[in-house]
Amino acid sequence: MKALLRRDLILAIRAGGGFGLGLAFFLIVTVLVPFGVGPQSELLSRIAPGILWLGALLACLLSLDRLLALDWEDGTLDLLATSPLPLEAALSIKALAHWITTGLPLVLAAPVFGVLLSLPQPGYFWLVISLVLGTPALSVIGTFGAALTVGVKRGGLLMSLLVLPLYVPTLIFGAEVARRGAEGMQTTTPLLMLAGITLGVIAIMPFASAVALRVNLR
Repeated sequence: MKALLRRDLILAIRAGGGFGLGLAFFLIVTVLVPFGVGPQSELLSRIAPGILWLGALLACLLSLDRLLALDWEDGTLDLLATSPLPLEAALSIKALAHWITTGLPLVLAAPVFGVLLSLPQPGYFWLVISLVLGTPALSVIGTFGAALTVGVKRGGLLMSLLVLPLYVPTLIFGAEVARRGAEGMQTTTPLLMLAGITLGVIAIMPFASAVALRVNLR
């Protein structure tokens, strides 16, 4: 499992789907928002939690189409399907590699980008906490979408259409945690909901992803 994780990390960075691409897209979204809504600090501070969460979600989505594509092309998926390692575990490792190369850099960069959107001072802590709790769910759900569309020519758009509705609950509660934290309100309820969604996704989605991948490999 360690060898598979190390291999996926190296491939994600070399293939251009690592932290650089996601961070660049996240930065572009953050920089363009003030041009679209105006430079008013009060308005930007109100919408900053939602914009930062939406930017992180879209940046995470950007690299999903390559999550399993390279392994499909070189036959690695066939080997994983017949190896002693359960396919569910292999897909979990791939989701972890995706989070490390995409989600984790976004978590670390979000406070810096929050400055560009005049995020209130109390919101930085809760923004990071919400992203730490929520971005793993984005990677695991993305792995499910990649398993559904692997082998489909130009399946990136189809995968986005399949995955985005599943992302909505995580986006809602993640942005709500950051918003309430920025306004000094109680964050317990959305925080628990966000944690529950992530834990549920991590527990269930690898099995659904494995089923979808086995169907596509037949």
